Amino acid sequence: MSTGETIGGKPVSEEQIAEWVAEAEAGYDIEALKKRGRGRPGRGAEPSQVVALRLTPDEISALDERAEREGKTRSEIIREALKLLAA
Repeated sequence: MSTGETIGGKPVSEEQIAEWVAEAEAGYDIEALKKRGRGRPGRGAEPSQVVALRLTPDEISALDERAEREGKTRSEIIREALKLLAA
């Protein structure tokens, strides 16, 4: 049974939640977690900046359709479009 929540578009099951609970209750290797780093990985030498963008429902739909078709994220599609503008 699904909880209705998703991660990466995949439903999260009660079984998965139970596995995560068991893992947490068993304890984590804190040193291993510290080595992993924090946040998303960088995209280059310079720090990147988050930019808010307002889109109409039709624009979002077109963006999502293309991202799905190409197996990419919204951000990847937008970055590719910006590269074309800069060329």
